Amino acid sequence: MERQVVIIGAGPGGLASAMLLALTGAKVTVLERQDRIGGRSAGFSMDGYRFDTGPTFFLYPRILEEIFEACGRRLSDEVDLIRLDPLYRLVFEGGGELRVQAQMTALMTEIAKLSPRDAEGLPRFLADNRAKMERFRPVLESDFSSPWALASLPMLKALGRLSPHRSVDRDLSRYFQDPRIRLAFSFQSKYLGMSPFRCPSLFTILSFLEHEHGVFHPRGGTEAVMEAMRRVAESLGVTVRLNETVRHIRFQGRRAVGVRTEAGDYPSDALVINADFARAMTTLVPDDLRRRWSDARLATKKFSCSTFMLYLGIEGRVDGLDHHTVYLAEDYARNLAEIEECRELPRRPSIYVQNACVTDPEMAPPGGSTLYILVPVGHQRGHIDWKAEAPHYRRLVLDRLAGFGLGDLERRIRVERVVTPADWESRFAIHRGATFNLAHSLDQMLHRRPRNRFEDLDGVYLVGGGTHPGSGLPVIFEGARITARLLAQELGLPTPWRTKTMGLSGMLRQAVAGGMA
Repeated sequence: MERQVVIIGAGPGGLASAMLLALTGAKVTVLERQDRIGGRSAGFSMDGYRFDTGPTFFLYPRILEEIFEACGRRLSDEVDLIRLDPLYRLVFEGGGELRVQAQMTALMTEIAKLSPRDAEGLPRFLADNRAKMERFRPVLESDFSSPWALASLPMLKALGRLSPHRSVDRDLSRYFQDPRIRLAFSFQSKYLGMSPFRCPSLFTILSFLEHEHGVFHPRGGTEAVMEAMRRVAESLGVTVRLNETVRHIRFQGRRAVGVRTEAGDYPSDALVINADFARAMTTLVPDDLRRRWSDARLATKKFSCSTFMLYLGIEGRVDGLDHHTVYLAEDYARNLAEIEECRELPRRPSIYVQNACVTDPEMAPPGGSTLYILVPVGHQRGHIDWKAEAPHYRRLVLDRLAGFGLGDLERRIRVERVVTPADWESRFAIHRGATFNLAHSLDQMLHRRPRNRFEDLDGVYLVGGGTHPGSGLPVIFEGARITARLLAQELGLPTPWRTKTMGLSGMLRQAVAGGMA
């Protein structure tokens, strides 16, 4: 009898899971509450100006390439991935800037302009993190369904390299003395919504991945990747239904047996939740069915920061502005403390700006530009009335960008959208508006994170940034492989993708052999 699998949410994890589960012979249905796929990775248009809603750095495409390969497709045939060089530009409010070049020797030259001694630390940093990544590979690929996974041989081997109680910034001090250079290799902890002064040292691998494997722009934006995933999934028989909000999960005891939307009932042999973890648990699963992840327990968990967003359609080009530019506050530690405390808005915030039309002019009408502006702020804790505060904060952000040399933006704005933490919570159904999900602190990683086979319920699986291995597109794609494998095994279905790809392990072995281009 054909097995029925229902996936709640058409985000990157849900789409990747659907692609793989379609290969098992199951009937897969994806239910998405919005009118478009992609979740936080969706795109939108305003009068011909096209924007990504969330992720704009596309990193580490190998995992997704392997998922496409398992489905009989080539990612390169479906999406044009443009490798950026330089990767991005960093502007330090306290003085100096760094164009992060793709070639190691060119990057060493750039670093030497700020700190000659630190340039010599780059090859050692890359070599050590290459080895760290190789040791950590089995950890990323493990499902951590049990605390006993911590005692596995691969995990024990990895511990020697991971220095779990050392922060990212402290670990980087072994290679770089100038705080600006350390910041250049640690601001990536924002991908996890965390401070480099608190983020575990494992995550120096984030900047390593950028330098080792490149930063890409998908032509048409990240949305183009999501659409390609949908095309492949549907070609394999997956049904994707938009504008269908799951209102209720049907249970028999502790086992999920189906879901209900306004359009009808969908029975399931297995259920994959790709919605925001905390929001899905508190709205779809009765509290008395959740032992480890009850409402009371969720209230004690740490959540990532949120973001204040400006999406601006600009008349004309923005001269001198790179594809990716990060303006870093002079008092970066104070900026991060304001974000973590969630009590007040940062008054001298760091700001990220994407100027996609430098690389991809068709993201805007002829001669125009799309600017994506992100400001990390605290998540929703009830201290800030965003309806009242948003216009003032918009003004502060534009004034601050003017101070960095972008002084003529406002008069050229033709379309605009503002998204606040309150919007992330209400419009995007993200718990507390925490755009990067549960924080990646030591007490919320590995077996202490929600597990891919959800431990509180039967027949329920999780995928996305809120579960193991964590957030960030490549990690979510790896999580989809773990989730799909566990689900297929429980239902007695084949997992043909496991024999068609060499997996993350093979890619990392290749990286260790190859080094930085």
